[in-house]
Amino acid sequence: MTPAQRLSSRVLSVARHHSGSVSAPSRRSLSSSARRQNSSSTHGATSASSASNARNLAIGLVAIGLGANAFYLSRQSSSSASSDNTKINLDGPAAAIRGGDYPFDSPRLPFSYGTKQDFEAAIEELKAYFTAQGEDWDDHITTDEDELERRGIDENGHRSSSEGTKPSVAVYVRDTPDVQAVMRIANKYRMPIVPFSGGTSLEGHYVAPFAGISIDMSRMDKVLAFHPEDGDIVVQAGIGWETINQYCAKNGNQLFFPLDPGPGATIGGMIGTGCSGTNAVRYGTARGEHFLDMKIVLANGEVISTRGGGRARKSSAGFDIGKIIVGAEGTLGIVTEATLRLAPKMPADAVAVASFPDVEAASRTVNEILLSGIPVQCIELLDYKMIQTINASNLCGRTYDEKDSLFFKLSGGEAAVAEAKEAITRASVKHGTKKESVEFETNKERAAKIWEGRKVALWAVAATNDAPGVKVWTTDVCVPISALPRLVRESQLDFHQSGLTQTAIVGHAGDGNFHALIPFNAADPEQTRITTEVVGRLCERAQKLNGTCTGEHGVGMGKIEYLERELPAGTVRVMKAIKLALDPNNLLNPGKLYPTPDFTPPH
Repeated sequence: MTPAQRLSSRVLSVARHHSGSVSAPSRRSLSSSARRQNSSSTHGATSASSASNARNLAIGLVAIGLGANAFYLSRQSSSSASSDNTKINLDGPAAAIRGGDYPFDSPRLPFSYGTKQDFEAAIEELKAYFTAQGEDWDDHITTDEDELERRGIDENGHRSSSEGTKPSVAVYVRDTPDVQAVMRIANKYRMPIVPFSGGTSLEGHYVAPFAGISIDMSRMDKVLAFHPEDGDIVVQAGIGWETINQYCAKNGNQLFFPLDPGPGATIGGMIGTGCSGTNAVRYGTARGEHFLDMKIVLANGEVISTRGGGRARKSSAGFDIGKIIVGAEGTLGIVTEATLRLAPKMPADAVAVASFPDVEAASRTVNEILLSGIPVQCIELLDYKMIQTINASNLCGRTYDEKDSLFFKLSGGEAAVAEAKEAITRASVKHGTKKESVEFETNKERAAKIWEGRKVALWAVAATNDAPGVKVWTTDVCVPISALPRLVRESQLDFHQSGLTQTAIVGHAGDGNFHALIPFNAADPEQTRITTEVVGRLCERAQKLNGTCTGEHGVGMGKIEYLERELPAGTVRVMKAIKLALDPNNLLNPGKLYPTPDFTPPH
């Protein structure tokens, strides 16, 4: 029986389990579980709907199992052919990990990566590919130690490859055919492949724990087509969101791409992490309708398009493959192109800032404003420590009242913005702000000056904590808005009691997202341990408040253990089954996202 056939058998077994073909002990277990669930539910569920859900899950699992089997058999056929031609031994010791079990707890597949000799052969084949394209291969391929080291250490986060497991090679690609060629070579030689572009990830997404190929998408930064009359743009995955907005502005229209995760982020990484940003209150996140179509290279080198090149604003043709890719962190395929839905800029903009006696008062103000329906684009919370840090950094050329504060961005027609000003002032005063302390500005230059405080928050923390060895750990938990005051209050106490007294908080108060910026001495093992434990407690605290361990940054290597605590076991199994069906050799960004018993992210 092939590994994929074992998977199909396993999936069919799970499907039978969910459709009612279970043993007596299992029935008793399911019955007691159902009673517990029913007693805690406010709505209840009819037996008919439960049966229907079970049948639907069973059908879905069967489909995944059969798909995995077919995918595996096709891969085995092509793999066998290439092995016969090239005499490659793929069963020898791996170059980065010495073989082992496929890193899924259930089902398991035996797997191994190529030997050192295989990896060397792959690099030579990569050189031959670019030479055949009329290119100098050394313009596209590097094994420079400094360059590889940079991709083996996550300077932004705190999860790095262990010694000796930086990438074997970095490959700069130009277009989809390049990515396709690199993927086929990686598959042929069983070489892990890790996407890299902006290098702004905060959870170790682009490091290479199993060596292999770092595929650099940064040269894939072109606008391929612009349709202002339809409000969309087609781009390569290595382009940054800021570049897209500059392009739209230069072409003399009022369109822009509203996702704004942070400077330097590129479209491929934004899709991979399911990003958002300060504009999420009004425009939502990457999991919304921002990506109309994507071109993706799968693990076997096949190219698919999630909507076949279609640009319609909506479609009910089949389920949305793109939604599976968003948030998959490059583990299911490599996005090479995307069609983005743009948004119109509003005719008037304004900025406001107000200070409050405490976070609870600020949060009550946020709730009242959101429920009022005024055109808010951003609502940002900066705690008193963050304001103190900004003032001390001297990065703004002005100071702010050192209290828990809200920064607002508004957009809409002039009448709507004027109405918003009154609503913000009224709500802020109601919850403890002095009327004269509410700053409101519509002039573009003066508004930018007010907003500068929010813009420099991270840099202010870094500038005021610049001793050798000090790094800033950035978290991104998210909770229901009503739970944000408790989360902030309990976390501030934890930071203080743990000796992390320079920690500052900046949050997207309009959607409950919360960034703690924690300076710590990364060269001090004890302080690193304390910080790691504090971050862990923060994630657990958010989850207990019906929130999530990650609102924007993704799971990567840094939050794998918390994902398994957050999502139901059945949900994680389905994620793993999809991964197994699309990437049975675990070549795409291995060691990220999926909880496994075989891989512990190195610290």
